[in-house]
Amino acid sequence: MTINNKIEELKIILPEAKDPVGSYVATKIVGKLLYISGQISVDENGKLIKGKIGKELSADEGYVAAKRCGLSIVSQVKTACNGDLSRVKSCVKLTGYVNSTDDFIEQPKVINGASDLISLIFGEAGMHTRAAVSTNSLPLGVSVEVDAIFELN
Repeated sequence: MTINNKIEELKIILPEAKDPVGSYVATKIVGKLLYISGQISVDENGKLIKGKIGKELSADEGYVAAKRCGLSIVSQVKTACNGDLSRVKSCVKLTGYVNSTDDFIEQPKVINGASDLISLIFGEAGMHTRAAVSTNSLPLGVSVEVDAIFELN
């Protein structure tokens, strides 16, 4: 089964890969590595998922926000690979940033939203290294941002 078929079977709807809004590129291939710039939390209607985890949003809501970041990452991968997700050999690393309160300590639980999604879609090739980092602010006030590195065939 192809990755595209798996996405369809799982009834996953990928968002449109967005162009960057700053002085950077959304993706960059260096050798066999594909770098994906940070993808921010945006819901299925294109609305920013904003607020501090631990104050306006719960860890479970943060998980959903991180999952949305993961969907955007997969969209960027698909675009960078000209629609051919079979070019992905493995997900090497995710770095997740959680806009959270000073006393919030469940950043890993939040970033599991992105990790679980990548693993679900890519299977064993989706297993990756990771960092889950707390921050006091993220661009546009979003709750979560995740970037990624993939190895291509």
